[in-house]
Amino acid sequence: MIASTPLDQFLKWEREIPDTIFMQQPFNNSWKTWTWVQAGEESRKLAAALQTLGLPPKSNIAILSKNCAHWIMADLAIMMAGYISIPIYPTLSGHSIQSILEHSETKAIIIGKLDDYTSQRNGIPAGVTRIGMELYGIKEQYSWEELVKKNSPLNNIYSWQQDDLLTVIYTSGTTGKSKGVMHTAGNFDTVLKMAVNDLKLPHQPDLFSYLPLSHSAERIGIEINAFYTGAKISFAESLENFSKNLNDIQPHLFFAVPRIWAKFREGIISKLPQKKLSFLLSIPIISSVIKKSIKKKLGLSRASHIYSAAAPISFDLLMWFKNLNITILQAYGMTEDCVYSHFCSPHQNRFGSVGRPLKGLKSKIAEDGEIRVKSEANMKGYYHEPELTAQSFDEENYLKTGDMGEYDKDGFLYITGRIKDQFKTDKGKYISPAPIELKLLTNADIDQACVVGTGIPQPIALISLSDIGNKKPKDELIISLVNTLSGINPLLEKFEMLEKIVIMKESWTIANGMITPTLKVKRNEIEKIHLPKYPKWFEKEETVVWE
Repeated sequence: MIASTPLDQFLKWEREIPDTIFMQQPFNNSWKTWTWVQAGEESRKLAAALQTLGLPPKSNIAILSKNCAHWIMADLAIMMAGYISIPIYPTLSGHSIQSILEHSETKAIIIGKLDDYTSQRNGIPAGVTRIGMELYGIKEQYSWEELVKKNSPLNNIYSWQQDDLLTVIYTSGTTGKSKGVMHTAGNFDTVLKMAVNDLKLPHQPDLFSYLPLSHSAERIGIEINAFYTGAKISFAESLENFSKNLNDIQPHLFFAVPRIWAKFREGIISKLPQKKLSFLLSIPIISSVIKKSIKKKLGLSRASHIYSAAAPISFDLLMWFKNLNITILQAYGMTEDCVYSHFCSPHQNRFGSVGRPLKGLKSKIAEDGEIRVKSEANMKGYYHEPELTAQSFDEENYLKTGDMGEYDKDGFLYITGRIKDQFKTDKGKYISPAPIELKLLTNADIDQACVVGTGIPQPIALISLSDIGNKKPKDELIISLVNTLSGINPLLEKFEMLEKIVIMKESWTIANGMITPTLKVKRNEIEKIHLPKYPKWFEKEETVVWE
């Protein structure tokens, strides 16, 4: 394959299909569009403006914004001007933003579509140049709109080489402080060329962007994928309009995290209770109509590749959607391996597995059960963290994923837990919580689960309730949870059996720091708050305990 870079690929489509729509974004229920050439021109003007700000060559420039067309154009402008991008999650607190900007030595920041910039702006250090987008109500030191108006398009676009550092992506931090993962232009090129070919991704598809572009999976699966396949990217206007926007677009490829799939199921059941749905699906002619209707209402009527990743998804949930003729494919990857890892695909799928290795990936299971991977797309290290970088690779230069897994005879990988999530009960037995949590999440009354047990004889499950669970009468909810426990425990080893289910007072959210921006439970934070209460909850007589 001929070496190229994400910017080369964008410029290729800009030349070949200049007047085709590249991006569209809803504003007050009306779609604004950008063709490839329009997006290229606005990006070039911003790139020229960036070069007038007196920033040193190869400066780090941050993007703080929710997903929007301007996020992509900001990234393109940074590339065109020869700078390095530092994407920041749009939901982070001022304190977390400050930590990343200082650690990355960011020189300038582009600020776009946000929910609460007022609470975040104090996190931007005084010496960092600020560019705000007035379209989203951000008035700052420099205006995006004014810079674009005053500058001519940049002619001398930076020529990226394969081993040039393109971006530093800070991880979402399930286990503490986030780390800056360094990826080169060549890393992205390696991943996309192999994935497009190996997974048979659609050519010039419609894509729908709503998960944070600051996360490697969305950035690779949407932005970089679009550069390599000539896709059209559509954005969600807001959480309230998400379903409508998705329904309008009916993308060819759709990716969600397990919690979103659970929310989809919850929404369907709230309108069509499970008993009624099961009855309708048992009638052949009506079944076909119901399946098509649900698939279209979800926005998936044209999707050839429907994925779940970022966290484990329960087998039960996969089969529930399969019964609606919606096949959810699992994928497995991390920021550190640039998502060059394992994928199921429409032509190679096995339920419960995260798939087989992408072609060219070397992988192995270490003695302690850890999955380790090696490819040309592995990170170049953690920014300013040489010791952490050294610890992340073994003596054969395989990346240590921190996940445990096993392969079946056909080479399909099954994740069995995370090494760092294992805990020891006071009986001295080690427990991997992830498989038990997946079993709990088969109950639609449970939104999120965290199995814990340090310092008590048997593990217990801390849960937050779903909307369905919150609406149930207390007696009915207790019966539902006890039945789930009764169904799970016989499937477990004696030392793994759950003693209690503890219902949390407060939902786990990004805002209260209990889940990451990619909706994964922050076990460390939950343990920090609740660990002293485990013995008290364990001693309670009832099986279902309220915090």
